[in-house]
Amino acid sequence: MYQRLTVLTASLLLLQNTYAENNRMLSAATQFNPSISLILDGNYAHDNKKGKASDYLEEMAGISHTVHDAHGDEHGLEQGFNIGESELVMSATVDPYFDGKLTLAIDGQGGTELEEAWLQTRMLPAGLKIKMGKFLSDIGYLNSQHPHTWDFADQNLAYTALLGEHGLKDTGVQLTWLAPTPVYALFGIEALQGQEQERFGALVEEELNHETLDENNMLGSFAEQKAGPRLNTLFAKFAPDLGNNHALQWGLSYAQAKQYQQLLNEDDIAQNGDELALDGKQTLIATDIVYKWDSAGEYGQGDVKIIAEYLQLKKDMTVAASGVGMDTDGDTVLDTFPLAIGSKVTGKQDGYTLQASYGIAPRWQVSLRHDATGNTNELNEAGNKISFKDSSRNSVALSFYASEFSRLRLQASQADLADETGKVEKVNQVFLQYTHSLGPHGAHKF
Repeated sequence: MYQRLTVLTASLLLLQNTYAENNRMLSAATQFNPSISLILDGNYAHDNKKGKASDYLEEMAGISHTVHDAHGDEHGLEQGFNIGESELVMSATVDPYFDGKLTLAIDGQGGTELEEAWLQTRMLPAGLKIKMGKFLSDIGYLNSQHPHTWDFADQNLAYTALLGEHGLKDTGVQLTWLAPTPVYALFGIEALQGQEQERFGALVEEELNHETLDENNMLGSFAEQKAGPRLNTLFAKFAPDLGNNHALQWGLSYAQAKQYQQLLNEDDIAQNGDELALDGKQTLIATDIVYKWDSAGEYGQGDVKIIAEYLQLKKDMTVAASGVGMDTDGDTVLDTFPLAIGSKVTGKQDGYTLQASYGIAPRWQVSLRHDATGNTNELNEAGNKISFKDSSRNSVALSFYASEFSRLRLQASQADLADETGKVEKVNQVFLQYTHSLGPHGAHKF
């Protein structure tokens, strides 16, 4: 009997040790696996322009228009049902020294784009951090937020006009310093390649250049793309301590695109002599302020969030090349564009967004937004000043958060959108949107 008890005891101890070892192996394996999440987004959209609201937004009067934006809205929203941009997110702590994250954006047509892929240091001294790879810039407040975190179904007008529908994201390096001050003070600098931008720092693709300009009848030459990094940013964020329920953050930002190109076409007909190529630089200044109040209500009831952001864009360009036309006899070469090679073209345009959200009941949030661009909206073409009208919009959104992973939203907006001819169109839109997160998802920024 004693021997049997001994054998049984030994067997139980062996089983316990094996179970513990397996648990340690499973824990170790899990520790080094990345967290994976999938964001699903879709909507029903309706507008009073037979599904052409996206075209009117794209053609808002501004100083950054070209023959074709580098990442213009190729598909836009159709009248009816749409699959939005889904996101596949993988993130993990690589080791004691680095964190890593990868985000793939998948559009409704199945096209895939690498949205973010970066590493960030964990153990640098003196409040320093370095991020390297492709990432959303930390200029402004809304720029670093992914669409599924927005309080509205669409991008604000200021960003759409000055930065592009997807904001400013690029490949490069970011250095931030959290200062040892009594209040939160973060300072940052970014050196970015300046590649594949929608608006700010956009470069003209060589193929589009050849398609638009007649190289056999052209004065000057289109400037070559400079070596990167071509885009630099500076930003600072300050937040005083207002206690447990209140939070306030103020931000300042500056960005410079060392090279910016525009390809203009007077009548939208390629290679007929009125084309114009510009080369120069852009600068952007921005300020933002955010206030949040946690009411301690159940599931967000009574919570308040207020966001105000202002951006101003300037460009300083030179005419690098222009087309020339042929007279009716086919012999006489005419300079058909009014600007000579070397002429200066400068411009200034601004934009802002004001928005507020309030938790009207547990899991229910109502949001209001007024956004505009072009209160300052003017060009100076070799002494000839041209002013454009401004565009503005008012939106209201009602969101229901079934859980922290699921959201349904109803949004309506009314916009007055001006084009370059001065015509103002009233564009009304309605969205019914769903957004769902599958799998673990990290906490969002302030």
